[in-house]
Amino acid sequence: MPELCRFLGIVIRMFAEAGAPHATAHFHVQYQEHAAVYGIDPVERLEGSLPQRQSRLVEAWAELHQDELMRDWVLLQKGRPPMTIEPLH
Repeated sequence: MPELCRFLGIVIRMFAEAGAPHATAHFHVQYQEHAAVYGIDPVERLEGSLPQRQSRLVEAWAELHQDELMRDWVLLQKGRPPMTIEPLH
């Protein structure tokens, strides 16, 4: 699964399943032993869990980079590699 960004111990990844496009544009988040999936538009947690602080950081980051996340979603659906996204500072 391609890594898009990493900040404060949070890893953001995205992938597409060949021949079976997902219905909802989303990305995957890993923080220590926690994992969650977030929708891109709107930015919301779809499944999994993160500690509250990390969840807020992910949501803030995703709001700032929503256009870039959608760009990467489209690239992956077309079978092309995604571009990295700037981390939260």
